[in-house]
Amino acid sequence: MNKYYLMSKMKSSGIAYLCWFFLGCHYAYLGRWGTQILFWITAGGLGIWAFLDLFLIPGKVNRYNRRIADQIEELELLEERKK
Repeated sequence: MNKYYLMSKMKSSGIAYLCWFFLGCHYAYLGRWGTQILFWITAGGLGIWAFLDLFLIPGKVNRYNRRIADQIEELELLEERKK
């Protein structure tokens, strides 16, 4: 894996909100398929879970992107050690 590939995997809060609003598929967008299926089965927690996600999406996207940023940092450290 290279750093540019990982950077292309970073997600946008705006796209996550669009997924949430139109299809309720914001968890799938973030690669959390188990949570996504549960979200659909419970109809977004009968709307309560869906409403809470309105406020929680930015944090979920930031956590996802932070994991990718950590992987990028690890790759950069490995590249530095090779030199």
